[in-house]
Amino acid sequence: MKRLIYLDNASTSFPKPPEVIEAMNHFMIEVGANPGRAGHERALEADRIVRNTRKSLAKLFNIDDPDRIVFSMNVTETLNTVIHGFLKEGDHVITTSMEHNSVLRPLRHLEEKGFITLSVAPCDGKGFLDVDSLPSLIRKNTALMVLNHASNVCGTVQDARAVKQAVGDIPLLLDAAQTAGCFPINVKADNIDFLAFTGHKALLGPQGTGGLYIREGLTVNPLIRGGTGSISEKEVQPDFLPDGLESGTRNNVGIAGLGAGVDFILKQGVQGIREHEKGLTAALLSALYDVAGLTIYGPLKADGQTATVSLTFDSLLPPGAKYDYGGCGAVNLELMEEEIYPAEAGKILNSEYDILVRTGLHCAPIAHRTLRTFPEGTVRISMGYFNTLEDMEITGRAVRRIAERDYS
Repeated sequence: MKRLIYLDNASTSFPKPPEVIEAMNHFMIEVGANPGRAGHERALEADRIVRNTRKSLAKLFNIDDPDRIVFSMNVTETLNTVIHGFLKEGDHVITTSMEHNSVLRPLRHLEEKGFITLSVAPCDGKGFLDVDSLPSLIRKNTALMVLNHASNVCGTVQDARAVKQAVGDIPLLLDAAQTAGCFPINVKADNIDFLAFTGHKALLGPQGTGGLYIREGLTVNPLIRGGTGSISEKEVQPDFLPDGLESGTRNNVGIAGLGAGVDFILKQGVQGIREHEKGLTAALLSALYDVAGLTIYGPLKADGQTATVSLTFDSLLPPGAKYDYGGCGAVNLELMEEEIYPAEAGKILNSEYDILVRTGLHCAPIAHRTLRTFPEGTVRISMGYFNTLEDMEITGRAVRRIAERDYS
């Protein structure tokens, strides 16, 4: 029986550290109460667990005040909270051509309503933003810069610090869905105004968890209003954090698991995790670099990307016969009778090799247009902390066999 190799960590990390499962079991079996909703011992213990998770996240991101971290269900909710709760009618927003739909859809919605105007800064064929182009996009009414810290499609990491320097006093909303937990993030050194993160990816927590950091001096109106367990005598929403943006019962068992995941990361060290994943990326790129009929997208350098590698299995047709191949990293393409579409390749990896990857557009069509992989998308191989160099060897051999049409 083949060993299952999970390589879909850009979607959700797996497996989770045992400590995450233990923390969630402890909450469900030994605690179970609602934090901030009562004064009995179990409610107080639940409150302690939630507060400790905030403190651990603050330590991870170098945040002075843990109460400036607000919990959400995921990074999509977080991004919508800022986009809908911070922007005002008539504002102008700058974003990039490598964003996820969690950014583009709410921004396009406000643009279509005439509420905001939007500029999309182009990225190159490797997914990198030209930071020097940003000042020319700034207007008098520019109110927000939204940046995908790392592409969920090809792993390209943007220089957040340089972007903030380029836009100056304009608040920066950093979408750290792909970097929080596996890439060093320092909100003070990088001058990050809003940090949006999700718990279920590299933070190694469960699904249904995420959060938002808001720099002091900035105000975000809540998406929803309701019970918070605080100032219950008033019929208006609290105007302080985190309560003002945390109405209703949170996913507290998930937050307990998230806290354990973050503590695991702090124990291992983010830089150590980063070096391990760079090693995996370098090994896979080395194994695939000379495979004929394969196009790899992104920086093609482990230093410039997360542990995510996107590729397609291509045929090389006469010019004008189909479409122009031009993805970055087009490596040693040879004449072949037909190409293998990403969905087909993903099924082969699953059924023949027990390798689990994701195929398609990855909810980021604008990024695929940038990389010229729209509409079929790519095969995305995304490694995590628990993958090994042996996994990379097995995957490299499997991809090579598919490219050589020797997989049946």
